[in-house]
Amino acid sequence: MPHSKPMVSRRTVIGTLGATAAAAVVGPLTAATAAQAAGPQPAGAQTVGIPQTRAVSAEGTEATALQADFPIQYVGASWTGPRRGASIRLHRDGVPGDWQALTTSCAGGPDGHEGDAAQNASALVAVGGATGYELRLPDGATDVRSAGIDTTAGPTRQVSLPLTEPVMFGGIQYLSRAAWGADESKRFKNGVENTPTAYYPLQALTVHHTDGINADPDPAATVRAIYEYHAVTLDWGDIGYHFLIDEAGRVYEGRYSGTDPLPAHDASGNMVTAFHSAGYNSGNLGIALLGTLSGQLPTEAARRSLTLLLAGLSFWHGLDPEAAITFVNPVNGVTKAARTISGHRDWLATDCPGATMYDTLPALRTDVAHLTGRA
Repeated sequence: MPHSKPMVSRRTVIGTLGATAAAAVVGPLTAATAAQAAGPQPAGAQTVGIPQTRAVSAEGTEATALQADFPIQYVGASWTGPRRGASIRLHRDGVPGDWQALTTSCAGGPDGHEGDAAQNASALVAVGGATGYELRLPDGATDVRSAGIDTTAGPTRQVSLPLTEPVMFGGIQYLSRAAWGADESKRFKNGVENTPTAYYPLQALTVHHTDGINADPDPAATVRAIYEYHAVTLDWGDIGYHFLIDEAGRVYEGRYSGTDPLPAHDASGNMVTAFHSAGYNSGNLGIALLGTLSGQLPTEAARRSLTLLLAGLSFWHGLDPEAAITFVNPVNGVTKAARTISGHRDWLATDCPGATMYDTLPALRTDVAHLTGRA
């Protein structure tokens, strides 16, 4: 069960996570090491330039053929209907290429929008600077949406950041939303926050992969593309995950959680609801590893960051990393037998987090339990 009175100050929480990283070397956490604070942050700020996201999008039949006046780096598409049998043809300088199979991504979305997971199809693919694309979707596909997205070559947007990003655990720092380039205006629709924040006690931690490219040359750009796709194209109002981790082990703050700098939580220590596991989102924290882990393991750096993040969150919220639980959605009372640390496929009909990664979850739970002193 979560602590009834969690340690809620930003300084205390970050110190707890820092102690978790230290425990990776010296042994399990203790109450004394967990109470260590992160220390003062340097004053001042730095200004960095981040490319603005550009997108061209459409719905219905118009969504199956789009052209852009900028290089399209990612194509996002969604539809209701069979998940298999879709294909895409890219255009470069007006010349169409060959048709290629379009592989659908993992199921997600806001609670209440889950429907039949087998009939909710979506895909986000890197296309490397195409000028347009065509889609061929399975017979009977409806509710079609698509977008051509560029997050690398748009006009530069100036962002003010602290000289040092907050340390999340030990020497590993997380990139805040501002640092990876989240344009907060995309959370709004017609001047109103598209999906207002809601907060509930943390019950479960779910591991995902983004089902994208491996050896990604620009993971921050990919995070911005996922944000655009989730928040705008799919109309969720924000990115679906609470955290993302790239192959270098960098941690990215996901779902917006308020003005307090503490990621994924409010000032009372409750977790913000995101959109990573439709029907089971509230009280369920989602962490996505960038890339496809169906035929390869995550990098050592990504695995280490994932382990430390899970351990810090488990310790802070008083969760047993190896426990079997009955998850209760606090919004609608829906229950599901699960594990404290689960894979996405344990919640919904999906291949996520990839067969190779999923097979390592028992060992991951054991490693996290060791760090939290529960092994």
